[in-house]
Amino acid sequence: MALQSSVRALKKPPRLDDEVRFLRSWMEKPLHMGAVMPSGRFLARTMAAYVDTNASGPVIELGPGTGAITSALIEHGVDQSRLVLVEFNPSFCALLRERYPLATVVQGDAYRLRDSLWDVLSMPATAVVSGLPLVTKPMLTRMKLIRDAFNLLEPGAPFVQFTYSVAPPIPKSLPGVSTEASERIWMNIPPARVWVYRKG
Repeated sequence: MALQSSVRALKKPPRLDDEVRFLRSWMEKPLHMGAVMPSGRFLARTMAAYVDTNASGPVIELGPGTGAITSALIEHGVDQSRLVLVEFNPSFCALLRERYPLATVVQGDAYRLRDSLWDVLSMPATAVVSGLPLVTKPMLTRMKLIRDAFNLLEPGAPFVQFTYSVAPPIPKSLPGVSTEASERIWMNIPPARVWVYRKG
């Protein structure tokens, strides 16, 4: 019994395990990983708060990694079965399937959304929540991503994106698109802001 307690005490908490997984993946393939660590709790909660829990359509999460934002979405009240998680890293996909068995996990490229999701969605999505490091990509790539996302979203549904940058990850002045931003989240390391884009 004492031995079991000692083993339990030595076990690393999941958050630390996730940070190790992120760091290992980043070291192995730095160009495929935009972040060294998973999103912080305050950032993840802020992103999740923009998702309508009363809607019934799918919620697409791009680049969920180890599931920091995924967990925040579920805690916010999004039914796990509504989640469609698009993740490039196969080991993260295996972890996500284990942690969120009711969610749909798609191993695919979020920057090629139509190819990744063409046979997955049966109705328009009610939100796209992106954990992708957009500012590391050329502006044309960012614009293509949000255009593809809007094609999957029902009118007025949010495209939710975080950034560590002071500037918005996608220009605020897109025709027919409304934009809002959260306060700067100082509790995140590094500090971040959430941007929300909606097309009518």
